[in-house]
Amino acid sequence: MTTRRWKSLMIAIAAISTFGLAAPANSAGPDGFHPGPLSRAEAFARAKALTALGRKMFFDPSLSASGKQACSSCHDPSHAFGPASATPVEMGGPNLDQPGVRAVPSLRYLQAAPAFTEHFHDSEDEGDESVDNGPTGGLTWDGRADHGKDQAKIPLLSPFEMANKGAGAVTAALRKSAYAGEFKTVFGQDVFNHPNDAFDAAAEALGTFEQSAAVFYPYSSRYDAFLAGKATLSAQELHGRQLFEDEAKGNCASCHLSEPANDGEPPQFTDFGLIAIAVPRNPAITANTDPAYADLGLCGPLRTDFRGRTDYCGLFKTPTLRNVALRKSFFHNGEFHTLRDAVAFYASRDTDPGHWYPRNADGTVRKYDDLPKAYWPNLNQDPPFEGRRPGGKPALTDAEIDDIVAFLQTLTDADQVAAK
Repeated sequence: MTTRRWKSLMIAIAAISTFGLAAPANSAGPDGFHPGPLSRAEAFARAKALTALGRKMFFDPSLSASGKQACSSCHDPSHAFGPASATPVEMGGPNLDQPGVRAVPSLRYLQAAPAFTEHFHDSEDEGDESVDNGPTGGLTWDGRADHGKDQAKIPLLSPFEMANKGAGAVTAALRKSAYAGEFKTVFGQDVFNHPNDAFDAAAEALGTFEQSAAVFYPYSSRYDAFLAGKATLSAQELHGRQLFEDEAKGNCASCHLSEPANDGEPPQFTDFGLIAIAVPRNPAITANTDPAYADLGLCGPLRTDFRGRTDYCGLFKTPTLRNVALRKSFFHNGEFHTLRDAVAFYASRDTDPGHWYPRNADGTVRKYDDLPKAYWPNLNQDPPFEGRRPGGKPALTDAEIDDIVAFLQTLTDADQVAAK
């Protein structure tokens, strides 16, 4: 069995384990939601059934209050399970007229994300265990969901996404679905009589589908082939890679890890950390028309357990850069619409703030305009920022920015290239 195949199977087992198959006191029985301990063969069979069921649910718009919005509406398979549009946020709600507040992330390459922790230490074989890397892990822009099944529940109930009023509404839609019989076969004949169990079951199926290796983490980009010695990069792409990794230039790899792990696992192009970089406020987001509103990421408003933690305000998850060239809007608020602008922002955020931030009536630059001044101490100051002053020399030239963009374009998966 190949290493890749073995890891895929182990992830399938991990997915089953994560969703808790040891029967609790309120178990629905041997054929119910919690079937009890399973043999390896039974676990794989169940994972296969859950994957098939989750796939059907993922593309089913009837699971939304509007009846018109599926998971795939925002997480388009032909765009690496990210949004197809260039709008900063997507519309949802019962009538599809409620705007979201954050850009839709890709669902690809989430399988390696660790559970959220405030104090992340590298494993002994990957880095210095003595270094506390701070808030790390979880899913979503603020890391508030640890597993795919937890993340799947968020859009199902969000008032500006699929907008179901509760577990009962989701269960009612599932009961009417064309796959209701399959759902009962997997989770028990009376599962729809227990809305909370049915809702948990739906999330389990969606989460398991999102662990499908060939679909959600194929590692099929040209860069992966290059690392395997099966492809070449152009001189520009190689230079872009060098700049991407150079601590004195782009320093991108300090957060977007670009080298294979010590165990040979392909690079994830993220360290799963949460940092503050002060992306400009996006006036196209309806919530931002209220000057008192501020999306502060880890300290709220969508995440509530760290409200009051001022040292966490402005921190957002570092996303993977795999398939980043497919995106039409960038960062948590979709403020930028070209990959080049996203890279250039890092290079000249502080040396040319007037290019990125609006101006006050007196002509002064209103820098860091989406982060209240009280939280400016949280801003990342690692290179290429590095305390540079307005008018100073940026870390990257225009030509070097172009080279980094060329390198990032090698991270697009093969199936996505073929789809264009």
